[in-house]
Amino acid sequence: MAATYSFDVTSNIEMPEVDNAVNQARKEIGQRFDFKGSIAAIDLDQKASTLTLTAEDNFKLESVWDVLQTRLIKRNVPVKNMKRGDIEPAAGSTVRQVITLQQGIPIEAAKDIVKHLKDLKKKVQAAIQADQVRVSSASKDELQGAMQALRAKDFGVALQFGNYR
Repeated sequence: MAATYSFDVTSNIEMPEVDNAVNQARKEIGQRFDFKGSIAAIDLDQKASTLTLTAEDNFKLESVWDVLQTRLIKRNVPVKNMKRGDIEPAAGSTVRQVITLQQGIPIEAAKDIVKHLKDLKKKVQAAIQADQVRVSSASKDELQGAMQALRAKDFGVALQFGNYR
């Protein structure tokens, strides 16, 4: 009987890295000349997996997001997994935006991944397991081809491959 090989497709954000990036962004905002005397804040809620950006107006809010995004990218945090909410007015004539951190693969994206692998006509089986997708095959070469195909297509979240056996 031939052995079957498999790997898992996941999409996770490392919260310690997000925390470090938020702290670096706060420090940079505190030191920048264009933010002197203005209200600009970044709050991280690790339990709810959300970031809240607060600033005086939409322009400053976008500047805060640019600083944070730069720090996240330098720390290899996938910005693609962050869903920006609407900009809403807040207390004290400020504006606020809540950014949700996507942990795991959403069910729609998981279905797209499985459908994409079936459309390739490769000899692999894909199964959705909670917030990840397990891809298995009797051939390691087929699994490598499936990884390449998944890397080439955009599913709306950053994909990571692990648990290769």
